Amino acid sequence: MFYTIGMDVGSSAIKAAAMSFDDLGKSETLLGCEIEKIRKRNTKDVINELFDRVLEQQGMRRDGVAYVASTGEGEMVDFRKGHFYSMTCHARGALFLDSSARAVVDIGALHAKVMVVDDRSKVLSYRMTSQCASGSGQFLENIARYLGVATEDIGELSSKADKPEMVSGICAVLAETDVINMVSRGITTANILKGIHLSMARRLINLLRVLKAEGRALITGGLAQDIGMIKAMQELANNDKQRLEIFSHDKSVFAGAIGAALWAGFRHVKIRGGREAMSAGESA
Repeated sequence: MFYTIGMDVGSSAIKAAAMSFDDLGKSETLLGCEIEKIRKRNTKDVINELFDRVLEQQGMRRDGVAYVASTGEGEMVDFRKGHFYSMTCHARGALFLDSSARAVVDIGALHAKVMVVDDRSKVLSYRMTSQCASGSGQFLENIARYLGVATEDIGELSSKADKPEMVSGICAVLAETDVINMVSRGITTANILKGIHLSMARRLINLLRVLKAEGRALITGGLAQDIGMIKAMQELANNDKQRLEIFSHDKSVFAGAIGAALWAGFRHVKIRGGREAMSAGESA
């Protein structure tokens, strides 16, 4: 048996996942996941603190981890053995969490990615949102802060909307101006948040349509637990008669880190196999 750890370095938070494997690199087991917000701290310090916490919780030592893999802004993980592309990791992690998923929507702090995958987690096609922040998790958090709403309450409040007010889906600055005007007009917080969710969801549903995605679409990334966002996406998909089931998993936010840990196991077995073959050849 051997162990790996995946580190997913985002712009606002670091996620880590620890996995165990049998000697053949199969029968993988997720041992635990942890997340830590950066909150204007030194990113490398946060990475090391989180890594040490995972080791302590799992009763491991650094030299007892066979392979540490990074994804996202992985160059910040100085002790990594390898780095894997973000989409590849989210796809692999998503299929580990739910093997029935055939699309993955990674909604991060700065941008979102939509992927169509097969039953082996291979990314068949993908699209990304534009650089404009109005389609990002950070934009939603900024608006919630302005409205005085805790991040964890956004989804529940949005679900209570009875007459959502749409905001600009083109530019974050225009969208923020829209929100300020809505507040001055007495629009309820629930209707403002639902309008933002619908604006963001429209971009993602359009990308899923372009990719001709069908079946179950798993939400990953920072907004994976935002029930308001998931409901808005499902509502728009139903209105457009797209055959999609939008859903999340209680560990969706860790999909990238889980995927990195899984790819770490694969890479470790490959490297070990190569070394064993070389040793056999030298002794022959």
